[in-house]
Amino acid sequence: MPKSKYREIYHVLKQRIENLEYEYKELLPSEHTLIQEFDCSRNTVRRAIQDLCAGGYAQSIRGKGVRVIYQPGHPAQFTLSGIESFTEASNRNGIQYTTKVILFSEMYVNEEIHAKTGMEKGKEVYYIQRVRLIDGVPLIIDHNYFLKDVVTYLSKEIAAQSIYQYLEEKLNISIATTKRVITVESVNKTDEENLELNGCNCVAVVSNSTYNNDGIMFEYTQSRHSPKHFEFHEVAQRV
Repeated sequence: MPKSKYREIYHVLKQRIENLEYEYKELLPSEHTLIQEFDCSRNTVRRAIQDLCAGGYAQSIRGKGVRVIYQPGHPAQFTLSGIESFTEASNRNGIQYTTKVILFSEMYVNEEIHAKTGMEKGKEVYYIQRVRLIDGVPLIIDHNYFLKDVVTYLSKEIAAQSIYQYLEEKLNISIATTKRVITVESVNKTDEENLELNGCNCVAVVSNSTYNNDGIMFEYTQSRHSPKHFEFHEVAQRV
């Protein structure tokens, strides 16, 4: 299915907040106003607002409405909350980036891959290595595994662009949930050959297991970051 209506509303409101159309401490338009503007249900607006609150853009104030808490400053390169592709994060930050595909292959999940990814042994996957260059500097290498049962077609040309955009817009795959683990690991030969490490002997590693709406883990990605350019932000809410 295509990207949900509430995500479209979320992105519109987020952009307005970042552009200071809604300023710090200002209340967002009422639910009724947003329902009329976007021609949607109350629940759809509430889901978009929930995502804004989870991302640190707004806060729901009982009896008053939803207040903007976003303040311009040094943007997070990446966020821990939510699911954001590298392309989306780069566009949000105004970062100039390029992607270099250094390996594109098809293989079966063996014992080693199963132990690393949790994918079922014997399943066929696309395995891709992509170097991310930010302002011309190679700072991240992604190791992507995509399950061919779900992702029925990929190519090296698609991998050089935004795979998530292709999955959502062309294959109509709904990207629902990601589980994320962050570790620090010693550099390996591939890191040394492809990243600008400036003498560092370790990398920050972000491992993502991503599921579709059917609860199938269709992607496992390990992103290995040069530590001098690694920054994640998170917004927490006390419950």
